Amino acid sequence: MNPKKALYFVSLLLTVILFMPLQGRAQLFPYIEGRQPRAGMRPPIITHAFAVEKGYYGYIWKIYIEAEDPDGQMLRVASVIDQVGYGRYPTDWIYLRSQYQKQFKGYIQWNTFSFRPSYLPEWTEITVRVSVFDRAGNESNEVVFPFSFEITPKEYAYQLPPPFDQGDLSRPGYISVDLFYPGIGGYDGSGVTH
Repeated sequence: MNPKKALYFVSLLLTVILFMPLQGRAQLFPYIEGRQPRAGMRPPIITHAFAVEKGYYGYIWKIYIEAEDPDGQMLRVASVIDQVGYGRYPTDWIYLRSQYQKQFKGYIQWNTFSFRPSYLPEWTEITVRVSVFDRAGNESNEVVFPFSFEITPKEYAYQLPPPFDQGDLSRPGYISVDLFYPGIGGYDGSGVTH
């Protein structure tokens, strides 16, 4: 095939894909966020959630979640982080192993120390929004956790509320987001990392 015909073919293919109806595009990409649940399928549900609201920079933060999916199709956990003075970071995804696809009770862990910067100012505030998606792209309810970095002389001891105070808890995964000092490089929401 000569280059001119190949270019014509690729252009035609891209045109067809770009101008397909939105419903058809959702069929090609089943994990597009914000879709309506498929008929006959129920979205996952986060039934309980808990996290402390403060810790020092570098704190190992555990976000406790109990979730279930009547269809046994939970696929991944979405964590969306907003930082005051900086903005929103790209969504972080934790893919669930097969034993967690119907029900899980445990925590996702975030080691808040970042490689850049080597510190964040005290009182830096973040918000983490967590939801669960199933294989069809259905999203659960969203739970919101505020958190601030604070330096205090006492350790951050806390008592877990039910149902997290009973038995061993699983850790389906880690949040892997590095925070940036506001105004100094990093992700600016435009899709470009500085």
